[in-house]
Amino acid sequence: MVRLGFVFSMIATITVSTSALAQSSSVQTAVDDNLLELETAVDEAGATPIASIDHSRLAKAEGVEMPASRVLIFSDPEINTPVLEENVRAGLDLPFRVLSFDQDGRPQIVYTDSQFIKVRHDLNNTQALNSFQSKLLEVLKDSDAAPAPTNGLNTNYGIIELRSQLSVTEEVKRLRATVMEQNDTVWFGEIDFATEASLLGVELPDTVLLLFGGPAPGGVAMAGFPAIGLDAFCQKLLVYAHEEGGSVVIFNDIAALAELHYGSSAEPHHGLNKRLTATFRTAIE
Repeated sequence: MVRLGFVFSMIATITVSTSALAQSSSVQTAVDDNLLELETAVDEAGATPIASIDHSRLAKAEGVEMPASRVLIFSDPEINTPVLEENVRAGLDLPFRVLSFDQDGRPQIVYTDSQFIKVRHDLNNTQALNSFQSKLLEVLKDSDAAPAPTNGLNTNYGIIELRSQLSVTEEVKRLRATVMEQNDTVWFGEIDFATEASLLGVELPDTVLLLFGGPAPGGVAMAGFPAIGLDAFCQKLLVYAHEEGGSVVIFNDIAALAELHYGSSAEPHHGLNKRLTATFRTAIE
């Protein structure tokens, strides 16, 4: 004989599970719809799509569950170049990035705005910053979006730096090969900022941005911190020529970005920092 209490408990459990599943599906749909609208807006604004990365589905394919999270990366060399003329290190936060994601069951949109790059890279070219913000808001005009937090942000916040004796071309080649030797890594592309600038008649130091990521470790790191998919994932590795020779390699401190967005960090963030630093050192040394 089955107890009625047990039956009611089972029914309640199934109802709650079904409701949670429906909510999750609804939020995923909203995240997807927001991303599709942003892609259309990018096209209408005349910007160039660079990468559209579905963090959560890539992670799920590797057996890792995380909230819905999709980042859109798009570019405009005419906007990038004046910013880079003042400080090539700003390339770590270029080109434009917008994240559509699920935060505690609520679809949200967050983006990297001009204030973020101004503070992090000590920029003072008001015209360049205004052009950056204007183009970004042109894309976001119909979106309920919020800028990335800047409370606690300061110059060079959360940037890990390594030095190489190799030229940018040689170092990029070694880094690309070393990164892709990792069997859990996906390559998303690279941007040669100096070449783009030269087409506009502007000379920049050799500066290249590499874009890649590990869906499984990234998914673990984002599981309770989905907003860091804006800055920390995919991985962005900037290589630029040092004025005294050789090159400089900079990348994001994942734990620092988690603390910026959420006020705390977790072991996977620190573990990934160690892994990335060790991997890049291999390519440099």
